[in-house]
Amino acid sequence: MNNRQAYFNYYIEDKYVAGIVLLGTEVKSIREGKVSFNDAFCLFDDGELWVRGLYIAEYKLGTTNNHIAVHDRKLLLTKRELKKLQAALKEKGLTIVPLRVFINDKNLVKLEIGLAKGKKTHDKRETIKKRDIEREIKQYR
Repeated sequence: MNNRQAYFNYYIEDKYVAGIVLLGTEVKSIREGKVSFNDAFCLFDDGELWVRGLYIAEYKLGTTNNHIAVHDRKLLLTKRELKKLQAALKEKGLTIVPLRVFINDKNLVKLEIGLAKGKKTHDKRETIKKRDIEREIKQYR
């Protein structure tokens, strides 16, 4: 489950893999692929990193203990990584965007986040042109 829109709207300068605090039914929904990054972003609150706006659909077979689809979820990183990210946000004016959700070898849900710089509209046009040219080259081979 990738966030394709993030790669279109931002230059990704650095990537980190973070753990994410989830409820049981959220894990089941992620395994089914019911995740959307539409308005998701990361923010710091009291020195902790949180992801806001990440949509994880309610689990179909869940009971009354089912989770809420959109709420803030805590990200788990080392103190060194958190300090590095906070410094980059303050100094360079960068932002942190969620890039993808995946399940690692140990069956733990991880969130890949990227330290990103926003693209201007002319940069986005260049990205579209490059993508179209690559598509045409593949088509004629």
